[in-house]
Amino acid sequence: MFNKIQNAYDILDHPEGDGEAVRTALEGTGVEVDVTTISGEEGSTDFVKVIVPGSDPTADTLGVIGRLGGVGARPSEIGMVSDADGAIVALATAFQLAEMHERGDALPGEVRIATHVCPDAPTQPHDPVPLMGSPVDMTTMNQHEVDEKMDAVLSVDATKGNRVHCKRGFAISPTVKEGWVLPPSETLLDAQERVTGEPPSTLTLTTQDITPYGNGVHHVNSILQPATATDAPVVGVATTSVNPIPGCGTGANYLPEITEATGFVIEAAKDFTRGRASFYDEAEFERLQSLYGSMKHLQTLGEDA
Repeated sequence: MFNKIQNAYDILDHPEGDGEAVRTALEGTGVEVDVTTISGEEGSTDFVKVIVPGSDPTADTLGVIGRLGGVGARPSEIGMVSDADGAIVALATAFQLAEMHERGDALPGEVRIATHVCPDAPTQPHDPVPLMGSPVDMTTMNQHEVDEKMDAVLSVDATKGNRVHCKRGFAISPTVKEGWVLPPSETLLDAQERVTGEPPSTLTLTTQDITPYGNGVHHVNSILQPATATDAPVVGVATTSVNPIPGCGTGANYLPEITEATGFVIEAAKDFTRGRASFYDEAEFERLQSLYGSMKHLQTLGEDA
């Protein structure tokens, strides 16, 4: 796994890093790579989508989204920023699954991996420490990263700029679906325990964390923003720290945490596409909706926005 992470790091930690470097790294592996450059008021970024084929067209498709504002904050900061964790894990996952597919260890279902590469993203104020901004808005990010063919989504994001989860490692969130915060998936907790050799670590969420950006309320970060753009269940995979670390802080991409998070995503992909893991209890979800109705309004900006 280390060489896949190193490969991702080398591609991303470059002042001229772009999506074409990712495409070149995956040439000849049998996976599909799409690169789209999108420009905004504060620059541009390359959205990268990698589709790793499955062996069974009836199997479920897992989505993996590397969520971040940018991999660098040049010229304000030199080098890779803490916020890059999501992209590193997403690309390392793509490299590992592509190699497995090439060698004949194809998973039953497709895995669709999406992230973006921006070496010079802006920063933005946030309490308790600054976060990374992005050259494009959240709606644009969701349009290019959330795929309707994803039956479930893992959203990977550096989640160190807070006092909510004060422990190094990685944590998984409760499942979020259609405005509901559901219990953490037992089968995903199993995979986390298997990869880390430690008890499960879960991320605390508030209702406002799962609402769209732009409604004027505080969010822990963008880790659950994909859940505002899909009806598929979404689970956040958060790389974490003991002390609050700014998203634009450099020297803060911790290899043990990134390695474990990547291993978890790959194990979850194996289990989910083989029908061994589920993100939520479907019967209980239907029961909740019959008792209390839809919560989809939480996927919108609300009445006053």
